[in-house]
Amino acid sequence: MQEEHKIREVLEKLKTGYFLPSLSGITVKLVDMASRDNTSVNDLVELIEKDPSLTTRLINLANSAFFRTIEPIASIERAVMRIGFNHLRIMALSLSIKDAFPMGKNWPMDYEKFWKASLYRAILSKSLAHQLKNCDPGEAFVAGLVQEIGLLLLFDMFIKDKDELSLMSDMLMTESGEMVELNDYPLKNLLALELERYGIDHRRIGEVALNYWKFPEAIIACQNTDLLEDDAVIVSSLCLNCEVARILSSIILHESAALEDALTNIKMKYNLEHDAIGEILMKTFYEVEGISESFRIDINSRKDFMDIMEKANKALAHLSQQFLTGGGHDESEFPNLKGLEDVKDQAAVQQTLQAVAHEIRNPLTSVGGFVKKMSAMVEPSSKGYEYVQIIIEEADKLEKALSKITGSAKK
Repeated sequence: MQEEHKIREVLEKLKTGYFLPSLSGITVKLVDMASRDNTSVNDLVELIEKDPSLTTRLINLANSAFFRTIEPIASIERAVMRIGFNHLRIMALSLSIKDAFPMGKNWPMDYEKFWKASLYRAILSKSLAHQLKNCDPGEAFVAGLVQEIGLLLLFDMFIKDKDELSLMSDMLMTESGEMVELNDYPLKNLLALELERYGIDHRRIGEVALNYWKFPEAIIACQNTDLLEDDAVIVSSLCLNCEVARILSSIILHESAALEDALTNIKMKYNLEHDAIGEILMKTFYEVEGISESFRIDINSRKDFMDIMEKANKALAHLSQQFLTGGGHDESEFPNLKGLEDVKDQAAVQQTLQAVAHEIRNPLTSVGGFVKKMSAMVEPSSKGYEYVQIIIEEADKLEKALSKITGSAKK
């Protein structure tokens, strides 16, 4: 009962802006003015020009690949026209929120990593909106950017001022006793731990904060965690975009995120094939460095791309191992593929081969197709080209071997 009262108290304080960082005064006025029907372009230009930093960043943003521009612009007036009133409001708000937090690292929070992940989610969400034409791309971008903003606030409220001994007894311990960084992967585990330790999770905190900052309701709705609990739950296209963007960003940034699992998960949620996923990621890598300048986030998309290729290589190695050991089944149940020619019971052989085909073909097709699509990003003269070609060759070899051996089972 006392804990419930404490959480209610925290939520009430959040609703009044307590615990929340102060935003730029210019941004607060800009958000208000941009939402009024009687505001002119000149009104907004006069206000923005009072903040040289915001002026430069909005012009950079208007010239970035985000808006698919051809002709560069140099004036804030043309930037306002290109961005549009509604996008200007939420873009300026997003820039201001990002600036309200420090960069660098305050263990266990790595702000650089947090904002890098947030920017990738934002662009992935926007790319999904463009690909599927299911919601406004600008809104999708901002929803992805602030999707986990509550994590920074939870850190400030409950963790930031604790000493190392307190942290060691807190939620940041693995079962083996190691201290880990605070990040949003895997998300379900983190939210469960937050609820256990603090009686509230960072998505609930994020929802209240975004309400206070006057974000559109559609963006606030993306804080909902129902989709994490039940894939069948009905949510808006914008929320679904953000969820798929979160899964895709984990492929890029988290070592422990398995590529084949992520591709399967996305196909189930969205019926998106590997070609579409590859195209979305290609667009994201193309856009991310240009827009990162406006948000003052350091991103090396070439390195991140090669990290994905390495993950694909590991996924193929795992599938190859499954292929050689009978699809990963218990050895007492199925014979090993290496010795199939010595097996007299051909019914068992066929059963093994069909099990392999069932368990390996779909992820192999997804990973192999994904790699081939992504390889279009690699310049033939670059250092990574040869490595990517080796991965493609290995995928082809495994596909041919699987086709040959499962084909023989049908004869």
